[in-house]
Amino acid sequence: MSAQPDIVMYTTVHCPYCLRAEKILRARGANEIKKLRIDLDPDLRDEMTEKTSRRTVPQIFIGGRYIGGCEELIDFDRAGRLQPLLSGEPDPLETP
Repeated sequence: MSAQPDIVMYTTVHCPYCLRAEKILRARGANEIKKLRIDLDPDLRDEMTEKTSRRTVPQIFIGGRYIGGCEELIDFDRAGRLQPLLSGEPDPLETP
């Protein structure tokens, strides 16, 4: 098992989807989540929009890989792809 990859989540303070995404990540063993508060820093909102072409939160990156928002994270988890990614293992649905 490899070290846990960096997890970055663009978020706001009162976002129920952000809280749900964090709960899922923590339930799957995420130790640290770097939260970038776009409600406090307009430059971070611009950065998020440039990286994702989306303006809603959360927007989640794991190990530099763009996952998407809360619904995409849920889909990723249901497909059995989240736990291996958080464990630093290869994505079981991607071929080398």
